[in-house]
Amino acid sequence: MANVLKTIRSGDDYIESLRNRNLKIYLFGELVKEPVDHPIIRPSINAVAETYDLAMREESLASADSSITGLKVNRFLHIAESAEDLVLQNKMQRKLGQNTGTCFQRCVGMDAMNSLHSTTFEIDEKHGTDYHKRFLEFVKMVQQENLVIGGAMTDPKGDRSKGPSEQDDPDLFTRVVDSDEKGVYVSGAKAHQTGCINSHWIILMPTIRLTESDKDWAIVGAIPADVEGLTYIYGRQSCDTRAMEEGDIDSGNAKFGGQEALMILDRVFIPWDKIFMNGEFEFASMLVERFTCYHRRSYVCKTGLGDVLIGAAATIADYNGVPKVSHIKDKIIEMTHLNETIFAAGIASSHQGQKMKSGVYLNDDMLAQVCKHNVTRFPYEISRLAQDIAGGLMVTLPSEQDFRHPEAGPMLKKYLAGRKGVDVENRMRILRLIENMTLGRNSVGYLTESMHGAGSPQAQRIQIQRQMQIGYKKNLAKNLAGITNDVEEPNEPSDYFKRVFKTKDSVL
Repeated sequence: MANVLKTIRSGDDYIESLRNRNLKIYLFGELVKEPVDHPIIRPSINAVAETYDLAMREESLASADSSITGLKVNRFLHIAESAEDLVLQNKMQRKLGQNTGTCFQRCVGMDAMNSLHSTTFEIDEKHGTDYHKRFLEFVKMVQQENLVIGGAMTDPKGDRSKGPSEQDDPDLFTRVVDSDEKGVYVSGAKAHQTGCINSHWIILMPTIRLTESDKDWAIVGAIPADVEGLTYIYGRQSCDTRAMEEGDIDSGNAKFGGQEALMILDRVFIPWDKIFMNGEFEFASMLVERFTCYHRRSYVCKTGLGDVLIGAAATIADYNGVPKVSHIKDKIIEMTHLNETIFAAGIASSHQGQKMKSGVYLNDDMLAQVCKHNVTRFPYEISRLAQDIAGGLMVTLPSEQDFRHPEAGPMLKKYLAGRKGVDVENRMRILRLIENMTLGRNSVGYLTESMHGAGSPQAQRIQIQRQMQIGYKKNLAKNLAGITNDVEEPNEPSDYFKRVFKTKDSVL
């Protein structure tokens, strides 16, 4: 971490902290010399920088008082100490979605840190280890220096019908391959890693429930993003090369973008003081489930993007001269209804947060699953309606270079005019933004990531099924219907209903 400033404050400080690192990054078959200045990578860095600037502009929203360091810290580094902290995480996420129109890449790290707080505490409780103490020292360091933490959970997985120890290639899940008196060495890969190149530290975590034969894969540790043995292969995104073209219109959102990469680990060293699980395979499922509980309600960030897309749809309707047409208004109402439904489930999950043994607060799991399951569907319908309102010109619009051409440009401005008084270039810009969010570069973060990030749709349905307590609900119905001679169902309400009806804080 040679170039990290002692304490980063602003977005400019953050950008400067990323320079001159020795990261090995492949993009389009070539090694990237300086990612900060690469036109495809820079928009994603700008999006992370906004998380710093928001904390300065709106301190109460994007900062928090840490009991660990006694400092006011960026909320992305804060361990949630109340349900209100969880709620403010969601409000911050929506605001950042509005400000960037894309993924701002810090939610995974925030949710990893909060899930590790309780998991390390409970591993120590059972095994007498000192993982929680190590973890708190790590938290102190990153809070004091105000660093970006990435979380790496998803493994390539290989044959999905087999566990880690059953794979033909054991590296398809990240594992410990060696150890010595100083620490452990890990090999493997982490796929689809959001913002990893823009992070200062990355926390490696298991991705699935593990068995005793999978002990070598039960590893959690923190590594610097520029650690020796780590290679990044940058993920290709739709329309990404538009960032390399002259002009800023065709990209749709020239300033901000997302980032994913494949991380390849070849005997990457992790010192003992940065290891927070090592072989305690039975706690892998706890960590995964608590992480996904946090992270699935973190997808309220998509409502910020939804706000932008709704605004873009309303703007193009105005530019086209049809803002008051009844079916246009109805479509924008429907977009708003779907967007707020996502937010409602996420914010409710946070409001229902419960205190864990370690002192951290965990949001409600059932409502987190509902939030994320809505996210796997509703942004697609919001995008469809935006495209419906925008019209076909969104995908047949000539390039910015044609608009700038001395002969073609005047013809385009004549024949692509909309409502009187609307600048043709403004119409072009808003159409490109809608294209960017529903088909182009930032559709990765708004659509495909909404489907598969934090677990694909079936993962949420499994968790919902586990908690829906059909027997308890059948008894409710039978009681009201006066049925007394039927088979008795399990009568104890689920943890979900216990949380719903609780009247005071309790420790889980």
